[in-house]
Amino acid sequence: MVELQDKNWISRLSKIDYAFQPIVNIYTGNSFGFEALLRFHREAGFTSIDDVFNQAYHQGLLHQVDLYLRQKALAKFAEFKGSSQIKLFYNLDNRTFHSRDYTSGCTAAILNQAGYLMDDICFEISEKHPFRDNTDAARILEGYRSQGYMIAVDDCGTGFSGLQMLYYTEPDFIKIDRFFIQNMENDPKKRLVVSTIVNFAHFMGSLVLAEGVETIEEFFLCKEIGCDMVQGYFIQRPELDLKKLKTRYEDIGNISRKERRNGSFKDRSLIAGQIRYVKPIYSDSDIITVFDKFRTEETTSFFPVLNHHEEPVGLIRETAFKDYIFSKFGRQLLENPSFGRNISRFMTKIPIADIHQPVEKLIETYAYHDNAEGLIMVDDMKYVGILSTKSLIKIINEKNLTLARNQNPLTRLPGNMMIHEYFSDALADHESEYSLIYFDFDHFKPFNDQYGFRTGDRLILMFADLLKETGFTESRFAGHIGGDDFFLGIKETCLEDIEAEMAHLAWKFKNNAESFYDKETIDRGFLEVKGRTGNTERIKLITVSIAILQLPPKIRREYSLEKLSSIIATLKKEAKESVSGIARANISELAGMKTDGTRVSVQSSRPLQ
Repeated sequence: MVELQDKNWISRLSKIDYAFQPIVNIYTGNSFGFEALLRFHREAGFTSIDDVFNQAYHQGLLHQVDLYLRQKALAKFAEFKGSSQIKLFYNLDNRTFHSRDYTSGCTAAILNQAGYLMDDICFEISEKHPFRDNTDAARILEGYRSQGYMIAVDDCGTGFSGLQMLYYTEPDFIKIDRFFIQNMENDPKKRLVVSTIVNFAHFMGSLVLAEGVETIEEFFLCKEIGCDMVQGYFIQRPELDLKKLKTRYEDIGNISRKERRNGSFKDRSLIAGQIRYVKPIYSDSDIITVFDKFRTEETTSFFPVLNHHEEPVGLIRETAFKDYIFSKFGRQLLENPSFGRNISRFMTKIPIADIHQPVEKLIETYAYHDNAEGLIMVDDMKYVGILSTKSLIKIINEKNLTLARNQNPLTRLPGNMMIHEYFSDALADHESEYSLIYFDFDHFKPFNDQYGFRTGDRLILMFADLLKETGFTESRFAGHIGGDDFFLGIKETCLEDIEAEMAHLAWKFKNNAESFYDKETIDRGFLEVKGRTGNTERIKLITVSIAILQLPPKIRREYSLEKLSSIIATLKKEAKESVSGIARANISELAGMKTDGTRVSVQSSRPLQ
């Protein structure tokens, strides 16, 4: 191994330290790896981090400097890593391969010295310094991959030749640059770019890591789009102190556990029941072992390939050996030392999907990749089995049947069972603020009697569309209780904003509902109907009453569903009697109230505008 001998460089580099930033599973919060980030370059006499490597490159010492720093990062991280399988993500200057002092085979010696396996490290490559050409990049990176190292393409989306580089290198991980993650919730173009990269990555069998995630909105969008891992200030800032690093970030795991209402946990049970465990082979298996397995196990047409952390790295098909299996001298050819014993040349990559992903995302991933095997399924990045095409179809059918049972047949909104689940989860979540909103049409029965149930259904559908227009996001849930009763749950939103939005929704419904009346009724401003006594009665035109029950955070919620139903019934009555048509109550203000609904502290809101 080439070692750095330059005393001046050694003195300067001794002042440099490494901070580490976690890369976590977006579903569980478990640490998958940590990126090593260079610190104290100014103390070492460099103007920037890039200046460290630029000077080394121009002096023909880049490889020696990189190996010195690599040893430094590995040695420090080993104190935290211990015997765990957490990876070190190390940024590799791709000019190293063309440096005058470059010598191959040095990394294995460093890893052995530090007590690492090849599966413990992932090299991050970026376009900061372009390869001579993409085929050259593929050759160099394939050399690393064939030895068992994992490869990540860094800053994806920022370089002009990025997609070409992805095409040729087929990396294990693709890191989406912070530029596209920042403010993504307000920028549809960024969301499109991120979604495109995710689909392309999964098509190639790569996993996606979103860099620079700083807000919960960015986190949720990354999760919704299909990113597998996240890194950024939202999780943790880079830390020099190893004691501040964690193997699991509980807050991220808690976020996922609180999302039961979005169906992902039900999806998981559906998916788990259809996964078939196919016995894998390992990436360091020799060619002859695999060749013999295909010849002896006649019913097996492929094997998943794992590294020694049980992480999938690809798949080997029987067809890759067909020229040797049916050749008289096939085995002898494979045994020839000049052929090599590594199985990487026979491997192919197929999409990898997490067992926590929604069914729709699995289908989307599979649809982009035409293969007979299906998807390689992982749980916390560990191999669990294969989800075949046939199994995917079964899952789709089962989910559609379940959804149909739980939907209101008219509006296709979630019905009472799912509303009940949302209500229960909201009561159990003591850390978040919820607003539970109930809608009830005013004067609907006379309208329905006068114009018929078909017109009444059209009015109900119109309101359902207005409710859908308020948006389906991680923080909102809309449902149809039945008839002219609807429900909306909103999480972590300012009450004043909610009231203003509901007032506008009620106003819009009132105006749209007028189009369902005849012109004469609209001109009069009321509906004339025959009462039970035969006399003509004047009925006001349709409006909607809105009851808002606020569940603040950090409040012990000791109310049963029955008690809250009584409170809501009283709120709905107050809303119908108020000028605004809206009434609200805060559960924290209801201590000691009667549970029969005869008294409740409510506040009427602004009149409709």
